[in-house]
Amino acid sequence: MLTLTTHPSIAEIDAPTWDALGDGNPFTAHRFLLALEQSGSVGTGTGWQPLHLTIERQGEVVGAAPLYAKSHSQGEYIFDHAWAQAYSRAGGRYYPKLQCAVPFTPATGQRLLARDDGVRAALLSGLMQVADRLEVSGAHVTFCTEAEASLGEEAGFLSRVTQQYHWLNRGYGSYEDFLAALSSRKRKDLRKERARAQAFGGTIRHLTGNDLKPHHWDAFWDFYQDTGARKWGQPYLTRRFFDRIHDTMRDDILLVMAEEDGRPIAGALNFLGPDAIYGRYWGCLADHAFLHFELCYHQAIDHAIAHGLSRVEAGAQGEHKLARGYEPVPIHSLHWVRDPGFLRALENYLDQERDAMGAEIEALADFTPFRKPG
Repeated sequence: MLTLTTHPSIAEIDAPTWDALGDGNPFTAHRFLLALEQSGSVGTGTGWQPLHLTIERQGEVVGAAPLYAKSHSQGEYIFDHAWAQAYSRAGGRYYPKLQCAVPFTPATGQRLLARDDGVRAALLSGLMQVADRLEVSGAHVTFCTEAEASLGEEAGFLSRVTQQYHWLNRGYGSYEDFLAALSSRKRKDLRKERARAQAFGGTIRHLTGNDLKPHHWDAFWDFYQDTGARKWGQPYLTRRFFDRIHDTMRDDILLVMAEEDGRPIAGALNFLGPDAIYGRYWGCLADHAFLHFELCYHQAIDHAIAHGLSRVEAGAQGEHKLARGYEPVPIHSLHWVRDPGFLRALENYLDQERDAMGAEIEALADFTPFRKPG
């Protein structure tokens, strides 16, 4: 017998138990989700209401999923605004909906935390049950693994394929080894770009663990606010969030900081996983040519090579990443709505979108800087 339970806070769930079910991804770690809640970045008034899911067998938690009741579609990065509009035009109420996801984080990884596919399938069934019980429009699982997407299709979810740009480590021993895989012209372009960026007149530092100090977060908060202002948006995270991750996650963080005369002027915040580095936020208070590309993309590649990581995930969107050696890769998500008619319409749409996305990924691959065979 399996027992399904929803929890209005991750604090209700034992941290070691939750983390033992995952794969070490920093964003589904209990401490990351707790920091979001304790800092007020999610919860009342944010449109992200925690409703985390656990499954127990004979009193033992054997499955879990980060789950939220959503009253909007902001901070998700798998866009369904057009679906919401169509649902409303058809006379339905799209919000609230259930979102199995990591808030504000377009990074791939397990969303169905369990040791076997049977429990993962039960979690998917549980998402449908909770949606029915709460009478919300449906349930969505975003940035999941390809294996989870296959399980979801078997459970009655619709799969969606979008794309991001990731840098893939093909056994490079150094950045020069990586450059050797590129065409001659692209190799020269990146060497020039890095030389110009690094000549900004200051120093670039990698800060992690105990090298991170509270004043670094003061500086980064200014960067984060500046980026939010430039994008005409409201930053999702509160200042307290950065204090919380400093206390509980600084070993999972790489902050690449540019300093001029000892004063921080720009920074890129990365999270570290067992096999990947995830670029999340960037900001600056001074404008220097190519410094953004250097801190966000090239320095992340340097770190991945030095530490034997398989990939760099540098966030959502950005075709400019192609020229820096980042490649188009498919991103998986799952979607289910309670209304049968809308579900059929959504299935037709996603079938067409999937074909178009496959063609787009194939076409974009031709624009990577790698040497062409033959």
